[in-house]
Amino acid sequence: MAFKSDIEIAQEAKPKDIRDIAKKLNIKEDDIDLYGKYKAKVDYNLLKRNNTNKKAKVILTTAINPTPAGEGKTTTTIGVADALSKLGKNTLVALREPSLGPVFGIKGGAAGGGYSQVIPMEDINLHFTGDLHAIGAANNLLAAMLDNHIHQGNELNIDLRSITWRRCVDMNDRQLRNIVDGLGSRVDGVTREDGFDITVASEVMAAFCLANDIADLKERLGKIIVAYNYEGQPVTASNLKANGAMAALLKDALKPNLVQTLEGTPAFIHGGPFANIAHGCNSVIATKMAMNFADYVVTEGGFGADLGAEKFLDIKCRMADIQPSAVIIVATVRALKYNGGASKTELNNENLEALEAGLPNLLKHVENITQVFKLPAVVAINEFPTDTEAEVDLVKKKCQELGVNVAVSKVWANGGEGGIELAEEVLRLIDEEENNFQFCYENELGIEDKINAIATKIYGADGVIFTSQAKKELDKLESLGFGNMPICMAKTQYSLTDDATKLGRPSGFKITVRQLNVSAGAGFIVALTGNIMKMPGLPKVPAAEKIDINEDGVISGLF
Repeated sequence: MAFKSDIEIAQEAKPKDIRDIAKKLNIKEDDIDLYGKYKAKVDYNLLKRNNTNKKAKVILTTAINPTPAGEGKTTTTIGVADALSKLGKNTLVALREPSLGPVFGIKGGAAGGGYSQVIPMEDINLHFTGDLHAIGAANNLLAAMLDNHIHQGNELNIDLRSITWRRCVDMNDRQLRNIVDGLGSRVDGVTREDGFDITVASEVMAAFCLANDIADLKERLGKIIVAYNYEGQPVTASNLKANGAMAALLKDALKPNLVQTLEGTPAFIHGGPFANIAHGCNSVIATKMAMNFADYVVTEGGFGADLGAEKFLDIKCRMADIQPSAVIIVATVRALKYNGGASKTELNNENLEALEAGLPNLLKHVENITQVFKLPAVVAINEFPTDTEAEVDLVKKKCQELGVNVAVSKVWANGGEGGIELAEEVLRLIDEEENNFQFCYENELGIEDKINAIATKIYGADGVIFTSQAKKELDKLESLGFGNMPICMAKTQYSLTDDATKLGRPSGFKITVRQLNVSAGAGFIVALTGNIMKMPGLPKVPAAEKIDINEDGVISGLF
C-alpha cells in the first residue's frame, strides 16, 4: 500500500486564513503581523494587556528514548490537540521551531507527520519567520563586539584563553566545530582558537525562550558570560554594552508565531532549543500566551522524558511558575524494538522478543513522570503502518499488567479522529487522577547534589563521576555565586546513560560529567556528558540530498 508523504498531505490541505485562526482566539487583526496568508506574529504585549490570569490545563507530551529517525512525539502532540478540539475543548498547541540542522540531516523537521501536522510545513521547516536567523545574528553580534573589544585595546583585560563565547550557524557543519580565526594582517583581528555551535545551542536561544518580555530578555542577554578577565572574574555582554543591540535584533523574533494544524487548531510555534544540548522547550511567552487564550494547551519537551520532560519540569516550570495537568509518554513499537536490541534495518519486521526486551525503557520513563515528578501519565502507542496487531497487543498487555495507563494513537493516519481515545484518557487523568507535582531537586542544593539527583532518580545511575576539569569548573561556578541555579544536562538522547550504545534500561552505570559551564543569561548550569557536542555533523547520506524545488516553486523530498 502506497502512502502519501507528509509534504504531499500538507500541500493538498486547504488552510484557513490566519486572520480567521486569530479570531478563534479572540485576537484582533491589529495585534498580529501578517507573514502572508497563513502565518502571523502575535504582539507579546497583548499578554500584558489582555492577561486574565486564566490557568489553562497544560498537557506535556514526552517520549521514551527514540530511534535516530524520531518516533512521532510532535505528531502525537498535534493529533491530541486536534482530538481535544473535536471533543469541543478550546485547545491550542505550543511547539518549538525546527532547526535547519536536523531538517537537512537525519531526523527531518518538526512539524508533525501524516494527518497530524502544522502548516505551512515547508515554511515552518525552512526559514519560517526568520526567528532563528535573528537569534544567530544576535549571537554573532556579541561575538563580533567581543573580538573587536580585544582588537581595540582590551580595556576589560579579557584573558584570550578564557573566552567561552562561540559563533553560531543554524546548520550541521562539523567543519566549524574548532577553527582558528583572526588570521591575516594586524588589522584583521587577534588570532585565536574559536569555534561554532549550532544556533539552537546558543545561550541566546535559551535566554530568548525563558524571557517573559523584552525587558527581561535584555536583562538576561546582559548577564551572558563571554569570557573571564586575568583576575578570573566574568566578563558579560553588558560589560561590552552589547545587550541593547542584541535585544533590538530580537524585537520581532520575540513575538510568538501563530499557525494552524491541518484541522484548523491554532498553534504557536516559537523558539527551538535542542533538548540534548539545551533545555528543549518552546518559549515561555508562547506557552503563557497559549494558556491565556485557550483552556487546554498541548506542548512538548524534546526527545525522551530523561531529557526534554526533565528540563521542562525542572527548568521551565520552575522559572515560569507552570504546573502540568497531565503527561503523555509516546512510545512506538519501532523504538521499543530498537531499545530491545533490534537493528535499525529490522525495525519494520515483527519481533516480539525484541519488543518485550525494550519495554523496561518505557517503564523507566513512566516511573520518572509518575514517581519522581508525581504527575498523572498515559502511554500513547503511536501506531506505525508496519506495526503488527500482535506487537501492539503485547505493549498494551504489558502496560496494563503493571497498572500503566495506555491508549493507542492513530493520529498519523487519521488525524484528530485517531487521537480521540488518547484525548479522552488525558481528560480523565486531569479530572480524576491525583496531581502532586514536585521537582526532581531543589535549587538550594549544591551543583554536585543536583546533578547527582538527576542521574540517580531520572537516569537510574549509581552516581556521578566528575572529571578533574569539571571539578575545577564546579568549584569556580559555586565560588562565583552560581550554585543555586537549575541544571541543564547535555546528554545523548538515545540512552538513559551517557553512552548512546547502551539501550533499554541499563543498570550498574555512572554518569561522567566532563565539563561544566554557566548560562547566566538563561539562568542554568550546563553539564556536558559523554561525547555530546554543540555542533552536530551531517550523516553519510543527508536528507538534503532528496530535497528539491520545481519551476513552480513547489518543494519536494522534504519528507
